[in-house]
This record gives sequence, C-alpha cells and structure tokens, in this order.
Amino acid sequence: MALIQTDRFAQIRRLHDRRFPHEIAAILPGEFFVSPDPMIVYTVLGSCVSACVRDPVAGVGGMNHFMLPQPKEEGNDSWGESTRYGTYAMESLINEIIKHGGSKNRLEIKLFGAGRIYDGNIDVGARNAEWVLGYLQAEGLTASKTDLGDVFPRKIYYFTESGRVLMKKIERVKNHTIAERESEYAARIQSKEQVPAEDRPLL
Repeated sequence: MALIQTDRFAQIRRLHDRRFPHEIAAILPGEFFVSPDPMIVYTVLGSCVSACVRDPVAGVGGMNHFMLPQPKEEGNDSWGESTRYGTYAMESLINEIIKHGGSKNRLEIKLFGAGRIYDGNIDVGARNAEWVLGYLQAEGLTASKTDLGDVFPRKIYYFTESGRVLMKKIERVKNHTIAERESEYAARIQSKEQVPAEDRPLL
C-alpha cells in the first residue's frame, strides 16, 4: 500500500467518523488534498468551488477548494499561498495527482459549489462556475458530474478511491453564516485554524 504524503499535507485536519470507512481530510478555502490511499476529503462550500479529481487507474485522487478565479494581478502571490484562486488550485491539484502516478488523459473530474449565497448584484459563485468550466475546456478536460449554482451552500464528502461523492445542501436560512465564514477564511487563509465544530461531518 502506498503511503500518504503526510509532510505535504501536514496542515490538513484529519477526522475520524464511525459512519465512514476511511479517515477524513477536512479542507478549508485555499487548501487542497491528494492521497494515493483510500481517503475521504470533506469541505463546506458557499460561493466557492471544489473540484474532485482522480485517476481511476493509478488509484490516486483529491479535492481542492478555491474562492476566486484568479488574482487581479498575476505574480503577486506565491504558489504556496495562492490556492485560494482557481488558476493555482486546479494546477496544484492536477499536478499533485500526476506526481503520484496519475495521467491527465485519464482524469475523472466532478465539480461542486458556486452557490449564490451573497445578497447584491455581484454573483461570485456564477463567476467561479464560469471560470472553472472554461478552464476545463481550455485544458481539454471534461467534468463527468457538476452541481454548480443555486442558492444553497453544500457539504461535500469525496471518496478518493471510488470517486463517490456525498453532498448535502444546507438550508438557505444558514447562508448568512456560511457567507460570513467565507469572508473570515479569506482573511485568515494562512492561519491553519481547525474546522469549526459545526462543520464536522454530518449527514
């Protein structure tokens, strides 16, 4: 059995839940996680997007969580700090899978998130959805499953071995809380704080 690269993802919080067969890696906005071993990757999405990606032949898969399509000015953020942006988050995730023996032409990709959870004229989620679909097209990739848009935040559990996804849409009444949390995450993306208790796995 391959060994999980613990040093590479040492900052990712690990959870155990008796309802699930594997260890859970809980990622925050601006983070991603890849494993060659069977794992579950978990996150909570508002207007953000997560790509769940795996190579079914190599048996390696992972997920990212990005907040915005790309920096306003390229070059202002280092690679280690910029996976909050789709441009870096997608390349970081795919490159890490390839590093573990994956092949770009075998990738199975599923997309989730991009909810309209903020009031106002700017639909951040729609911009994220448009960007990630355009990115896949430009890279010659296709998503086998998408659940983007709507007004609901989502909880996502991704099984890296099988590609299975469990998704729970959160009641709209809680949107304000999710929106506030996304804003807080944006400000403290490098603080490596733990997942809040209310975001721990629930079905």
